[in-house]
Amino acid sequence: MFNLNGSVSLLFAIIELIFIIVIRIKAARNRVNNLSLILLILLFIYQAIEFLICGVGLTSSFVVYLAFFDISFLPPLALYTVLEYWGLNHKVNLLLFLPALSFVIYYPAIIDKFVVTKCTVTYAAYNYPLGFLYGIFYYLPILILIIFLTIKVSKKKKSNKVYLSKILLWGYLIAFVPGVLITRLVPGMLEAVESILCKFAFILALFITYFILKNKSGNLHGVKS
Repeated sequence: MFNLNGSVSLLFAIIELIFIIVIRIKAARNRVNNLSLILLILLFIYQAIEFLICGVGLTSSFVVYLAFFDISFLPPLALYTVLEYWGLNHKVNLLLFLPALSFVIYYPAIIDKFVVTKCTVTYAAYNYPLGFLYGIFYYLPILILIIFLTIKVSKKKKSNKVYLSKILLWGYLIAFVPGVLITRLVPGMLEAVESILCKFAFILALFITYFILKNKSGNLHGVKS
């Protein structure tokens, strides 16, 4: 029987790759757009790896680790990009990446604990060490990002920057709130939280693509416009 596991991941990877190509051709080149493009590339890579895990059968601990290596940098990069967009481009912001770096350096020492427990058409489930601590690290930057954007769009006068910030805010809300609720309320979904969130993040990819294509300020450093 033909194996359909991972087929949604493959579909999303193909579409996200198309987004990346379109952006490379059409979008203005500036620092914020470049950082946002890296976010899309990380989302694409995760979907591609999940297809290799579930669709091709590459379920080794190393391949699972590569998936976690990839998504570990998504939350800090998302917050870092938003801060850059609003002109808060301080060197101290690089510390946002320290938790991710710590995890990806530590995890190879216990890489055999990365195990695929379930594969379906739409998602994969994993066992991995330090799950609670990793979850805190993963959600916190996104929560800060949502609060930060909410404050910015509610206090600033209408402008293109505020409009595009609202686009990002809605993208993160639509992508993460339903995913978090599903993984917390539906039995058995918690082990698949990373996969489920990355599936909902396909919606975020749509919003980020729109953001990049509309962000034509030519601002190379993310300062206010």
